[in-house]
Amino acid sequence: MPRIRYSVAMSLDGYIAGPNGEADWIIMDPDIDFAALFAQFDTFLLGRRTFEAMAAAEGPGLSAGKTFVFSRSLQPGDHPGVSIVAEVSPATIAPIRAQARKDIWLFGGGALFRSFLEAGLVDTVEVAIIPVLLGSGVPLLPPPAHRATLKLTGHRAYKTGIVSTEYTVSASPA
Repeated sequence: MPRIRYSVAMSLDGYIAGPNGEADWIIMDPDIDFAALFAQFDTFLLGRRTFEAMAAAEGPGLSAGKTFVFSRSLQPGDHPGVSIVAEVSPATIAPIRAQARKDIWLFGGGALFRSFLEAGLVDTVEVAIIPVLLGSGVPLLPPPAHRATLKLTGHRAYKTGIVSTEYTVSASPA
């Protein structure tokens, strides 16, 4: 069964974006094979703000797979090529997981991650810790959040100072 993997870059002090949503502090390490990383996924789950930021930046989309945007305000007809989903629940995620042939990348902000984690839908948490202190911004897991127990399954340190960690969610949040 495809896993839902929250894979994200984070500052050493726990932020996944700067105070204004900026990500200019993220180092692109030449030893990280991003093509191989993206090849592991065929389904992408995004929050509205991440989706809108990607659209505004006109950067490369996630066209290699099926994209689902979680939003209560976006209208499906206004965004062809993506599926708009109103809520995070086991019932809404089951058909998404059933259609996936590869793993599913939970790609977005901390609030969406928190919703998936609280619903018991996150299988792994993969954090690339970037050697920078932001002082403020968007936290990895914004409050209020429940405790989740993780088990370390992998790690790697890069020459740039990035430390990549991989955890399995071993206990559902309370």
